[in-house]
Amino acid sequence: MTKNHTIKSSLGGNISITTFGNENISQKNCIILIHGFKGFKDWGYAPYLGEYFSNKGYFVITFNFSHNGIGENKYEFTELEKFADNTFTREITELEDVVKAYQENKFGIIDNPSIGLIGHSRGGAIALLTASKLENVKVVSTWGSIATLDRYSERQKEIWRKKGYFSVMNMRTKQEMRLNLTLLKDLEDNKSDTLNIKKKVEELNKPLLIIHGSEDLAVKVNEAEQLYSWSDKEITEFKLIENTGHTFGCVHPFKGTNSKFDFVLKSTLDFFNNHFANSNY
Repeated sequence: MTKNHTIKSSLGGNISITTFGNENISQKNCIILIHGFKGFKDWGYAPYLGEYFSNKGYFVITFNFSHNGIGENKYEFTELEKFADNTFTREITELEDVVKAYQENKFGIIDNPSIGLIGHSRGGAIALLTASKLENVKVVSTWGSIATLDRYSERQKEIWRKKGYFSVMNMRTKQEMRLNLTLLKDLEDNKSDTLNIKKKVEELNKPLLIIHGSEDLAVKVNEAEQLYSWSDKEITEFKLIENTGHTFGCVHPFKGTNSKFDFVLKSTLDFFNNHFANSNY
């Protein structure tokens, strides 16, 4: 059973949420999916993921960051002004808002507040940057995650400052999507602590599953290797999925699963089941 919800971001704006497995909420653990850059809660495999984990007994939350560019049309980027004003720190805060809403019984009465995070691409970074701050987050998995938020050359930053924005092309929708100076300022102001992925992974002290496709052209494998090098090897696993890319063979609109994505789902399920059952973190 699925339900749609809207909560207010503590920074202003609406966070659109879909929950799966509402019949599981009272006694079962929760999994939260964090989408990546140019991602959204109804992209491709996300609803399938929600159904998969809810059928395995979990309560699942998928959500849109308030400034991810998706508005009333849940499949199209119609709020490009908000997208331009988004920041990494905003996303960390809004993930905390979603966790807080769950803990405060906004989606139903809970008896066991343990949470696992799944973050894809940039969402993996947001999961890692947030997890160590939240006691009830017990397990984390990153899928095709970046290892650094600073992905811009000095030349690009110079142009960014001069123009007041940086443009990226959405190859799927053919839209020019701008990033305002607020994102660059956030990165530069907070790179040593709040947005320092290396520091946060070293501090994590929670089971971490890193999954990456060997043919990922959007985020190269060396970034997964970096994450693993910073992690506590006693409670971290790194799975390299051969012959698959950034979204593990899945596309939008969703055309069904495949053997690679099935392996990603099963690996994550097994990891979460094991560490929720033995969680002393």
